[in-house]
Amino acid sequence: MFTGSLVVVLAAWNNAVVVRLPGYPGSYAAANLAATAALLAAARAGGLSWTALGLSPGRLAAGARLGGACAAVVAAGYGLALAVPALRPLLADARVAGLSGGQVAHQVLVRIPLGTVLWEEVAFRGVLLAALVRVVRPRTAVLGSAALFGAWHVRPALSAVAANDLAESPVARAALVLAGCAVTATAGVLFTWLRLRSGSLLAPVLLHLATNCLGVPAAVLAARTA
Repeated sequence: MFTGSLVVVLAAWNNAVVVRLPGYPGSYAAANLAATAALLAAARAGGLSWTALGLSPGRLAAGARLGGACAAVVAAGYGLALAVPALRPLLADARVAGLSGGQVAHQVLVRIPLGTVLWEEVAFRGVLLAALVRVVRPRTAVLGSAALFGAWHVRPALSAVAANDLAESPVARAALVLAGCAVTATAGVLFTWLRLRSGSLLAPVLLHLATNCLGVPAAVLAARTA
């Protein structure tokens, strides 16, 4: 019952629930941080151990090594894209191009790490993965959590397509959203592999942080140097 309820909650949360909470978007980080705490409490009450959740202190060093190496690769990639003028358009994102310094800092230091990365990693690579492994085969659990992670990004993908004026027809918009969700699901498989390989949630957290947090200032710099 816990696993089924979890799937339903995660399927609805990012696309239909959080956007309707009072004070959104200002309440985004606080709401997701509270949801993270509630989900962890429910997982522990449901019998999932800290090790099963990827939160064993003994695996932090392994997670830091693997996740840190991946984060360094991402940082190098952003640096290369900024250094080569022909690659800068790849970083373009109208949603963040006009942010002020304070707004960028809020995104990088609060909204993304607390409202996005911590919540998503605990939810998908922590609790959901551990819950699914109890009822299905490990490979099915990995693919299931990744597929739901892709579906979780329908609303953000729609927002990105609209903000960047990437398509005019409904069919083209739908195709781009599906492609974006597929890419995100693939990233979910990679994040899960890092979690399982290292035994620690810290590994995907570090890669996720590097990808999202560094992506914001990179997009801003790319827009200002275009």
